[in-house]
Amino acid sequence: MQETTTQALAIASAAGGFKGVFAHGVLSAFEAAGIRAGAYAATSSAVFPSISAAIGQANEIALKYWRVALNTLEQPGKSMSDSVLETIAASGHILRSQPFLPAMPRLVLATSAVITEEAAQATQGDGARRLGRRLLLQAARGDRSWATQHLQAYLFDTAAADEPHRLTSANMDEVIYASTRMLHAWHIPAWVAGRPFIDGYYTCACPAIEMAERGYREIIAIANEPGVLYHDIFQSEAIPDNWQGVPIHIIRPEIDPATLGADFTDVTDEGLVAGYQHGLAIGQQFIAHWKE
Repeated sequence: MQETTTQALAIASAAGGFKGVFAHGVLSAFEAAGIRAGAYAATSSAVFPSISAAIGQANEIALKYWRVALNTLEQPGKSMSDSVLETIAASGHILRSQPFLPAMPRLVLATSAVITEEAAQATQGDGARRLGRRLLLQAARGDRSWATQHLQAYLFDTAAADEPHRLTSANMDEVIYASTRMLHAWHIPAWVAGRPFIDGYYTCACPAIEMAERGYREIIAIANEPGVLYHDIFQSEAIPDNWQGVPIHIIRPEIDPATLGADFTDVTDEGLVAGYQHGLAIGQQFIAHWKE
C-alpha cells in the first residue's frame, strides 16, 4: 500500500516492559496500512517499536529484537539491564544511523532526569533496587512526593532547539537505556552525557500531551494495558482524550498482555507472539474506525 505521511499526526507509545510488544503490533498495523506519522514519541520499552516505526521497519523488525531481549534474560545471571543492553548492541547499527537520515519523522524519547545530588547517589548507587521497590509501593498509593522532589521529565528530541535535549546518533544508546531503567530490576546505572537518568515511566509514562505541546494537531496514544492511561507510574493524572482542543485517541489492549504471557519483566516466546498479534488486531480495528 502506498505510504501516506501525516505531518500533523504524532504517535506516542507508553511504557510497559515486555507488554510493549502490544504497541509494536499496533505500530506494525499502521505501517502495513501505509500510515506514517510526522513524529513518534515513546517511553521505556516502547522506544524500540517506535524507532522501528519511525524508520519504516516496524513489520520487518517485528519480534526480532524482543527475542534478543528474551534470549538474554533466559541466560543464567542475566538481568533486565543486560537484556536491554544486548538489544541495543544488536540493533545499534540501525539505531545510530537510520533515524537521522533526511526526511525521517521526528523522534522524541522520554526519560527521567535525576535533579538532586541525594537522588543521584540513591539511584546510581548500591541502594537503587531498594529505592525502586519503595517507589513501586508509593506508586500503588499514588504518592509521587519523592519523584516530585528529585526527578524531572526530560525528553530527548531529534528536533530539539537546544543541544542538551537533542537526540543524536552519539547519545542514542545512552538515551534508550536510560529511558528503560526501572530501579527495582535494572542493576546497571544510566547516564547521558555524564548526567544521571532513570526510566521515563516515573515522570512521563506516555508523551502524548508533550507532543500536543509541540504543536501536533492529532495524537494517537498507545497504552500497553487496559484501563486508564496515566501520565506517570504514580497515577496522579490521567491522559485525556482531548488536550486544549487537540484530540488524543487512546488505543488500549482488550486483554492485558500479562495474561497472554508478556508481563513487565517476565515473558515467554509465546507471550511475545500473542501480545504482538493482539496489537496488530487492535491496530487494524482502530485504523478502520479512524479512517471513517
